[in-house]
Amino acid sequence: MTRGRRIACAIGIAALLHGVAAAKLVSSSDTLHALLAAQWEHYLAANPEAATFLGDRRYNDRWTDASLAHVKAERAATTRFLKSFRAIDTKGLSDEDRLNDQLMIRQLKSDLKGFDLKLYEMPIYLWRSSAPLQLASYVGDFPFDTVKDYDDYITRLKRIPPVLEQTVAVARLGERDGLMPPRYLLEKLVVRLDSLAAPAGADNAFAEPLKRFPASIAETDRARIRTQMIAAIDGIVRPAYRRFTAFVKDGFAPHGRSEPGLWSLPNGAAIYRHAIETETTTNQTPEQIHQVGLAEVARIERDMAVIAKAQGYADLASFRAALKADPKLHASSREDVLARYRGFIDGMKPELPKLFGNLPKTDLVVVPVETFREAAAPSAEYHQGTPDGSEPGRVYVNAGSFDTRLTVNIEATAYHEGVPGHHLQFSIAQTLPGLPPFRQQAFYTAYVEGWGLYAERLGKDVGMYKDPFSDYGRLAEEELRAIRLVLDTGVHYKHWTRQQMIDFFHAHSTEDEAKITSEVDRYVSIPAQALSYKVGELKILALRERAEKVLGDRFDIRAFHDRIIGDGALPLDVLEARIDAWIDQTRRTASRARAE
Repeated sequence: MTRGRRIACAIGIAALLHGVAAAKLVSSSDTLHALLAAQWEHYLAANPEAATFLGDRRYNDRWTDASLAHVKAERAATTRFLKSFRAIDTKGLSDEDRLNDQLMIRQLKSDLKGFDLKLYEMPIYLWRSSAPLQLASYVGDFPFDTVKDYDDYITRLKRIPPVLEQTVAVARLGERDGLMPPRYLLEKLVVRLDSLAAPAGADNAFAEPLKRFPASIAETDRARIRTQMIAAIDGIVRPAYRRFTAFVKDGFAPHGRSEPGLWSLPNGAAIYRHAIETETTTNQTPEQIHQVGLAEVARIERDMAVIAKAQGYADLASFRAALKADPKLHASSREDVLARYRGFIDGMKPELPKLFGNLPKTDLVVVPVETFREAAAPSAEYHQGTPDGSEPGRVYVNAGSFDTRLTVNIEATAYHEGVPGHHLQFSIAQTLPGLPPFRQQAFYTAYVEGWGLYAERLGKDVGMYKDPFSDYGRLAEEELRAIRLVLDTGVHYKHWTRQQMIDFFHAHSTEDEAKITSEVDRYVSIPAQALSYKVGELKILALRERAEKVLGDRFDIRAFHDRIIGDGALPLDVLEARIDAWIDQTRRTASRARAE
């Protein structure tokens, strides 16, 4: 799972058009590039945290404006941008520039649909989409190299109260319009919010930067920073979180909706269809996706049964029961979990040249998930580094409940989140020459997560998964993604209850109760996101099969992979068109070479 940073639109378009006129741009290409540059500049200004993640420190002392006024301004700016991009004459543009224009228009239209559906009126949720939780989770990815970095961060801390107050105001509007999260999720959220408000001083999650002073910062500066940061946390941040928590507990959660599915919201069916289109970049219906999920669960369990019988078990059920009871298949400590991830990632790195011609240059590190996020965080997730490599990519590993979680899936997850998965794809995408930044940093969930799931099975191509239990774990991870197709559509389309989701999960996995409830709550919290993995993986596998069939012995796995990730993240239909063109070009080139 990655921290998705979608491209949001905003900017003063009048200033842009004035600049275009002043420069006397004479071509559609010039106009397009100026618009793309201006849109990206405003995206960074309107999303300061994203700018910080990408190494742009101009906005390091502020947070994203969470007010309704900002939402209205963003919608207006998005409308103006869409009009400007649509006005460009694309006849004279190169193929790449035409694609840039098409992708931007597609993105802006989707953003406007989200505004029209009032999705912004639900800023408070349990999972990662809850702004108050995100503020603390961002801290681990912020750079702290200079005194100014720390001073900017202290200013950011002092600006937390307005963000929480703005969130309350927008949430109240959602309550008025009937756009409420489920009550049970809000009640769980209170517990997690308490974990941010309760710890004092250096023990608070927001004080994490005090643990990583670089050697270049003098002790006198460290003492001042420590004093000011703790004062801001104890005197400003914690009281703000206590007020916010009280609001959620007493003034908001009691009004939460009783049903977990989106169908129970006003216009819920339209909201879910929009979520599916956004997350999968397809026009598949909920029913189609549900049936694919059921079929994939059945297929994967047949493959699992083969492993079970090879290990001497009569059936898959008895094999699963034995796994859960085997102490050798559980970690011995938090550090043991981290060490296993590091070992698999380090073991895969030398194999990458067999699969890719283009390799990442940004470093990758494995770090533990912050304690306050362990209850709801996935087993691991990837946070990208900076394009210049100054900040490494990070695989955040959830080592909580290490003694109850099986270790059989760690190898597959390490490949998914690290290499050849998210780290390879993101690190290459953000340095691709010739692409505008919105393409280098694009986040189409089905492409990104589809690649991550596809990357899990690439270990088989280079002789990994030597342990049959790890190979079973790989299949278990794939089945998890198939289960998601069933449960996500089940709850949001077929009116399944939360207990129905849990029961289906138990019938088709060895996951412990904590993992299952966390997964189920995730599907309820962020509808359709969990569909993206399988939908994307199946598309990439279909494209590979097509390429292998057409090209035969001319098929080069390294060239195929470089082509898949060589244009950055793309909607699946666009990816398919470009791979089809590559297959055709490769076939014709080979035919000409033989003729000569």
